[in-house]
Amino acid sequence: MEVRSSRVEILLVEDDPGDVRLFREALSERYPNVHLQVVSDGEAAMRTLRRQEPFVSTKRPDLIILDLNLPRVDGREVLAAIKGDPELRSIPTVVLTTSNSDADIQQAYELHANCYIRKPNDLHQFLRFVAVCYEFWGAVVTLPPKAEFASTAK
Repeated sequence: MEVRSSRVEILLVEDDPGDVRLFREALSERYPNVHLQVVSDGEAAMRTLRRQEPFVSTKRPDLIILDLNLPRVDGREVLAAIKGDPELRSIPTVVLTTSNSDADIQQAYELHANCYIRKPNDLHQFLRFVAVCYEFWGAVVTLPPKAEFASTAK
């Protein structure tokens, strides 16, 4: 499958260092045109997306991978803020979480998540998820045009 030749910006909002390491390794081995920015809590995610200190030079992500269970600001609140902001709502947001709760699944879709994926339990499945996720969002779908986004003081 042919992937975009331009650089793909992914924001991973994940507080588990092991999952971050696996995600980073899986991408770097197969997809050198990906820039993965990682933040470990919901507050940092919103500061990144709003280009607030210390993230003022951050590029707009093409894709957000969001855990639900985050410190400081919960992933559900982050999702609601992203999809409630006209400047951010067009960024595809994939919920990647350990929760298999029907209530969490329903709420994520009500908040306009683009998809909900339960974290794979083993290494092979996790690496496969990263590959499938990137191939879908990086090669199959047409993403919104890249546009710089302004700093906000929200």
